[in-house]
Amino acid sequence: MNYIYLLINIAVIFFPFILSFDKKVYFFSKWKFVVPAILITGIVFLIWDLLFVKLNVWSFNPDYLIGISLWGLPLEEMLFFLTVPYACIFIYECLNAYFPKNELQKYSLAVSHALLGICFAILFFGYSRWYTLINFGFLFVVLFAVEYVNHKLRFMYKFYRAYLVSLIPFYIVNGFLTAIPVVIYNNNENLNFRVGTIPFEDHFYLMSLLLMNVYLYEYFKSRAIKKELS
Repeated sequence: MNYIYLLINIAVIFFPFILSFDKKVYFFSKWKFVVPAILITGIVFLIWDLLFVKLNVWSFNPDYLIGISLWGLPLEEMLFFLTVPYACIFIYECLNAYFPKNELQKYSLAVSHALLGICFAILFFGYSRWYTLINFGFLFVVLFAVEYVNHKLRFMYKFYRAYLVSLIPFYIVNGFLTAIPVVIYNNNENLNFRVGTIPFEDHFYLMSLLLMNVYLYEYFKSRAIKKELS
């Protein structure tokens, strides 16, 4: 039983890794952009995770862990920030390769405006809860920066589609983690509203995690293209 979280991590990355050599997507050729994006984002979210453990926002059930930890974080939780982003960037690239036509291009800015409004509203009502405050505050900052500060990279319509598809494995994986539970949430630090066993905030936590990864991935990719053209 103490291998559950580790096995979940392996299951998350297994098929995306094997299929990375698909000739149409050719994902393995993009690892040079994927790896730095995942590592930089992973550092940010590991700091976030450490803070939340210290603030008792969430904790981990030792019955489902192998017992290896660093700075108080289980090894499996650290692997989570490698396996999940890798799988989701893979989904992002697969959708772009197999379905280049994307109707969301017409609506992505409106969706971003709506999300910024939602973040602001939830921050107004839930600012006293650590998970709610940091989660929606971080998403607001990252989303605003992507749409309005560094507006040369136009990928949000592709990101929203990938996010919607990523919700399918998200409900499976996070459903297991929160139902068993592997991750134990302190409901005093969130809105105490769940979709099944998954806290409402987790949906936007996933969005922040993926948005930062995809932004950096696209940034490193665009920079390499500029170098080739110069």
